[in-house]
Amino acid sequence: MGLVTGLDEREQRRLAALHEYRLLDSPAGDELEAVVRVAATVAGVPTATLNLIDENRQCQLTTVGFEGGDSARSDSMCAIRFETGEFTYLPDASLDPTFQVNPWVTGLYANVRLYASAPLITPDGYALGSLCVFHDRPGTLTGEQIARLKDLAQVIVALFERRRQARLNGEIAAIAEARQRWTDTLLDTIDVAVVACDQAGRLTLFNRAAREWHGLDADPAVDPSHFADRYALFDSDGVTPLPPDRIPLLRALREGTVSHVEIIIRPGNGDPRHVSVNGRALIAPDGTPLGAVIAMNDVTTDRAQQRVIEQARSELAAANEELRRSNTDLTNFAGAVSHDLVAPLGAVGGYLELLEDEVEGQPRAWVDAASRAVTRMRDLISSLLGYARAGSAPVRWMTADLGDVFASVVADLGAEIKSAEAEVTTQGPLPSVSCDPVLARQLLQNLIANAIKYRHPDRPPRVRVSARHEGSCWAITVADNGLGIPPEQRQRVFDMFTRLDGTKASGHGIGLSSCLRIVDRHGGTIRVADNDGGGTRVIFTLPDQPA
Repeated sequence: MGLVTGLDEREQRRLAALHEYRLLDSPAGDELEAVVRVAATVAGVPTATLNLIDENRQCQLTTVGFEGGDSARSDSMCAIRFETGEFTYLPDASLDPTFQVNPWVTGLYANVRLYASAPLITPDGYALGSLCVFHDRPGTLTGEQIARLKDLAQVIVALFERRRQARLNGEIAAIAEARQRWTDTLLDTIDVAVVACDQAGRLTLFNRAAREWHGLDADPAVDPSHFADRYALFDSDGVTPLPPDRIPLLRALREGTVSHVEIIIRPGNGDPRHVSVNGRALIAPDGTPLGAVIAMNDVTTDRAQQRVIEQARSELAAANEELRRSNTDLTNFAGAVSHDLVAPLGAVGGYLELLEDEVEGQPRAWVDAASRAVTRMRDLISSLLGYARAGSAPVRWMTADLGDVFASVVADLGAEIKSAEAEVTTQGPLPSVSCDPVLARQLLQNLIANAIKYRHPDRPPRVRVSARHEGSCWAITVADNGLGIPPEQRQRVFDMFTRLDGTKASGHGIGLSSCLRIVDRHGGTIRVADNDGGGTRVIFTLPDQPA
């Protein structure tokens, strides 16, 4: 029976010892009943009982002079002091402050006056209960009577032990008999080959699997030096016959143990079998060598799969190398784009500015259109580079103060905030989180810039950034009072080049895609929800610890 939770360790062990005897709710038997009758005679009282006390109750296993039964442990007189291991003797329990309020004394269960209790202590020192004698009149016990009651308590414990040992011996005998039957059956049903030999190395056992794998039965007449030839034993290369000093069974006999030795069994009338062998020497209790036994597991399929896995691993390594090369090319391409495209666009923009001062009328409108196109191209290239950096730059984990990141973003967006008469604040302090500060800054900047860009035409933008702890993550919310995002469009806004239907604000539909990439690379999530009073809330999570 398992130990009871909620109890101290000593009490748990006491209860385990009590349940080990298997006495509760069982017939006491003639011997125990006789001892309790003798106890009543020794004490010169009409009533006596053998009490066992478990976690909740007092069980009167057998009684003299009254009909016993179970009662709550809290009502038991014996439970008050039995764990001390001391004999309890009260000439008149009604005069003792500890016992006078007990229901066995007050008349609820009985009117106990003379009371004596000898605890039942196991050889390991655990109190199981008590041998109790009592009377409904005050009385006295002599020292001789008390001594004999203690003796009788020891006799009861000895009877407990004898009953337990008889039960254990019967169980052991039954287990031994069943074990032998099971061993014989098991050896012929398992798909593990078992081989044994005596102290001289002569074979004594092949189970069914061993007979099938070798195509032969164990032959005690075969000299151990001929095992490799007779039973087709080869090294793991499948070609080299095993010399006697490397045969696992003989190694176990000689060395004591063998572990995970791999050999090939290649019988003439069957397919080769790759096996893993474990074994040990058999030693009698007095140290006499008895022989050795080995168990062989068929790993033919496993080794074939291992070869496939190793091939796949090699191919994966090559693919990873190609991916690293592609990432390097992508980084180089991003650098080339930033230099080879942005710089010429800057030159084009400069020439267009010069033309603005030289032309009038329709040509001037053409120059203005071209300038706007150059600006859109430059912004698009900048957005694409940001998206590439969000997905390819290595995440440099460190603890960053989001409050400092927020302050930097507000400073960077100062012109846009002022132009839109926006109010960008935090609601409560922002935490320190584990992240890449550069990517976290890009994430917040994109979200706050979007909130300003997609503002409502009837009110100035109000953007609030807040944080709360959710399990092992921080959930960061960027809330605005802008146009809002319809429910049916909230999932697709994270797709590349997606713009909301019906919006007039300029943009390329890349900002939220970059946000999704950054959050994904931090092991977090991002979603869109309504904001109370109108607008949008974007909630993303960052781990409290590095991924």
